Amino acid sequence: MASSDPVARIPFAPAPRDFPGHPMPPSVPAGMRLELSRAPLVEGRGAEFDEWMAMLNSRPEELQAGLPAERVVFEATFLHVEADGSRWMYHLTLRGEESGGLDESIPIDADHAACSRRVKMPGWEELAPRFMLAPDHLLEAMRSWAVTGER
Repeated sequence: MASSDPVARIPFAPAPRDFPGHPMPPSVPAGMRLELSRAPLVEGRGAEFDEWMAMLNSRPEELQAGLPAERVVFEATFLHVEADGSRWMYHLTLRGEESGGLDESIPIDADHAACSRRVKMPGWEELAPRFMLAPDHLLEAMRSWAVTGER
């Protein structure tokens, strides 16, 4: 393909809303879920995505306060620009199986969810986890947090 040829659009095939998640590999401790999800940003909403991430980065204490109920051990968001020029959001989470998810009665969670609805396409493609590694002392702390939401 010559460099002037257009690149085919990357398809988006979100998992069904009732998707229970991929099976966890043996390296993920029992009671925990390791998830990597991706979704394209709505065309023309790149600046709003940047504002969304700036808002999250500016309110860490509020976000931290919600982690016990969500049983989130680790969470990270990435941006990737594909060869076709589309912008995709990747979200990596390690959490307890009993995660409550976002609680939109909490202002930061409501703001977070509202941005998500405006900026990213609905749904997520779910990548299948295959391996996880962490030092034993961190694994024990992660297991405890994922189950209880406490240290």
